[in-house]
Amino acid sequence: MVDGGRGVAGFEEAALERVRVARARLQAAQEADDAVEEAQAAEELEDALRVAHDHGVATDAGDGR
Repeated sequence: MVDGGRGVAGFEEAALERVRVARARLQAAQEADDAVEEAQAAEELEDALRVAHDHGVATDAGDGR
């Protein structure tokens, strides 16, 4: 079994966790006033949100999508 038996629910959980981690990374970079890390974190968050939404995974309303 390619998905390890987790199926769609496992993908959704992983996608949401990726979004949560990216948001936390972005917030930490902003608090640290680290422009380079902030840019990288913002790009990761954008990609995580895109992947989630492309696969029908609903994320918080605060993501602008």
